[in-house]
Amino acid sequence: MTTATRDERLETIKEIVCDILEIEEDEVSEVSLFKEDHNADSLRAIEILAALEKEFRVVINQSELPRMVNLKGVYEVVSEPANW
Repeated sequence: MTTATRDERLETIKEIVCDILEIEEDEVSEVSLFKEDHNADSLRAIEILAALEKEFRVVINQSELPRMVNLKGVYEVVSEPANW
């Protein structure tokens, strides 16, 4: 089994986020803000967190939600328990 690269993991995160926020992948950049740029609410943030936990088999504390404002932040939050 090969280890996924940062780009591959980021692409998976992007797919999950776009699916939950119901937006096209080309609308999201690594630094576009979910709430301000894509009208995400706190319920969507929790859905994203749950989907990421399931996909990457990690546990993410809800106290990390404030850091999950864009793809870069989400990647950082997931990378810690996943040891990337």
